[in-house]
Amino acid sequence: MNAENVKSQMRKGTLEYCILLLLSKEPAYTSDIIQKLQEARLIVVEGTLYPLLTRLKNSELLGYQWIESTQGPPRKYYQLTEKGQLFLGELENAWEELNNTINHIRNN
Repeated sequence: MNAENVKSQMRKGTLEYCILLLLSKEPAYTSDIIQKLQEARLIVVEGTLYPLLTRLKNSELLGYQWIESTQGPPRKYYQLTEKGQLFLGELENAWEELNNTINHIRNN
C-alpha cells in the first residue's frame, strides 16, 4: 500500500468542502481559489479545479458574476448560492462527526 496514494485520495475527498468554505467567506476568481488552496498546502491545478467548479455550478451550489478587470478581460467570480450555503452546513456537520470519530478512535 502506498501512503501517497491514500493521502491523495484524502485530499480529493476534502477539496469540494474546502472550496465551499473559501467561497463562503467571499466571492473569488479561480486563480485566487487556487492560491488560497496552495497556501493551505492543498495543491490544486487549474485542470482539477475548473471541472469541479463547473460541477458545483451545475448542481446550483455556486453561482458566478463577471467583474471587469483592469488587467484584461472580465473575470468570472464564483460565490455560494443559498443552496450552496445549506450544503456547506451539511458538510460541516459531516466533517465534525468524522473528526469526532477519528479523535475517539485515536484517543481510546
